[in-house]
Amino acid sequence: GFIRGCLLPMNQDELAAGLVALGCPPEKSVEMAAQLDKRARQLAAERGRSYEAALAHLLGLMQQGWAAKEKGF
Repeated sequence: GFIRGCLLPMNQDELAAGLVALGCPPEKSVEMAAQLDKRARQLAAERGRSYEAALAHLLGLMQQGWAAKEKGF
């Protein structure tokens, strides 16, 4: 899917566009992309994972959250 297919390489503008594709409100996508980038770098450093793996994990969690919100959960 999108998450696995589009991670490399990705700048913050591309990440913001991807977030919108996953369900993020467009007006929040740029700020959220910056936060995700920062957190993915933290996770990668803390857990010895690659940045890409950490970012994919975070994007998957966010996608699940937006899907649940759309369904009214």
